Amino acid sequence: QVQLVESGGGLVQTGGSLRLSCAASERIPSGNVMGWYRQALGKQRELVAVTGGGATNYADSVKGRFTIARDNAKNTVYLQMNSLKPEDTAVYYCHVKVIGPLGLQFWGQGTQVTVSS
Repeated sequence: QVQLVESGGGLVQTGGSLRLSCAASERIPSGNVMGWYRQALGKQRELVAVTGGGATNYADSVKGRFTIARDNAKNTVYLQMNSLKPEDTAVYYCHVKVIGPLGLQFWGQGTQVTVSS
C-alpha cells in the first residue's frame, strides 16, 4: 500500500506563496497520474492540478497562479502556489492514480492551506 505524505501547508496572507510537497512511500508504478485536489469547508472536493503522460491540467481558478511538477526519481509531486487568494483556503490532498485494469489510486491525509485577507 502506497502512503502519500503531504507537507508545506500553512497560513499565508493574500498575495503570498506556498509550496506543497507530496512524497510517496515507495516507487509508484509507471503509467500514473499525480495530482492535487482541495476541499473547502462545506464544499465538495475539487481538482486543482494533475500531471501525467507528459501533460498537465489545471482548474480554471488556479491557471497562471499554480504550477504542478513531479520528480519521478523521488516519487514526489509538488504544487507551487503563487498569488494566493482567500478563496484558495482549503484542505489540499495529494492523489495518485495508476492507469490500468486494477484502478489503483491513493490519497494523502491532506494539508491545510489558509489564506488571510
